[in-house]
Amino acid sequence: MSSQVTDHPSPNFGARPDGIVIDMLVIHYTGMRTGATALKWLCDPAAEVSAHYLIEEDGRLFRLVDEAERAWHAGAGLWRGDSNINDRSIGIELVNPGHEYGYRPFPAAQMAALIGLAGDILARHPIPAQNVVGHSDVAPMRKQDPGELFDWRALAAAGIGAWPDAPGDGEAGDVGALLTEIGYDTNDLELALVAFQRRYLPARVDGQLDADVLNQLAAVAALN
Repeated sequence: MSSQVTDHPSPNFGARPDGIVIDMLVIHYTGMRTGATALKWLCDPAAEVSAHYLIEEDGRLFRLVDEAERAWHAGAGLWRGDSNINDRSIGIELVNPGHEYGYRPFPAAQMAALIGLAGDILARHPIPAQNVVGHSDVAPMRKQDPGELFDWRALAAAGIGAWPDAPGDGEAGDVGALLTEIGYDTNDLELALVAFQRRYLPARVDGQLDADVLNQLAAVAALN
């Protein structure tokens, strides 16, 4: 572990299915007023929710559930055609009040701790770059986190996840096909596009399609 970790066990977990391969990393924000409140909630049996790790804004790192176990962090979702997200993933919660309580940028200390932790996780598990995702990527109809202020480009620069070097050529592309190729659930095409924009075009999260969006879609699809 690159950063010092404090064990703060949560009872909210179960066994992974036999033979499952951990091949996803899902990043969340807590969406609560304080980190202490979030930590308490993630460890409350009545909440029936948890994550493997929580990272405070000052970089303090808490381990809530062992990676070998199935934490309850993703809920209903879909990525690249697979709906069993919790079975095959590790979940990291970043303390941030979220869109409801005063969404703000993720501090440098928190991002540094995340990069260190995620790097260690990738060294332990065969997680491809396209499977390093946000909660909104796997659940675009329900979730917004970690949101448009999260620095995915910095993560990719550290070898965690992927970011296109240049726009692609989306002139002949179909938005639904491109989103599906990347991994999104397109049952609600507009919300899937919004989730894509939160991650790859964070300056404009409007669900509108134009040449710039199509070109970015093509560039990201080409990373697969």
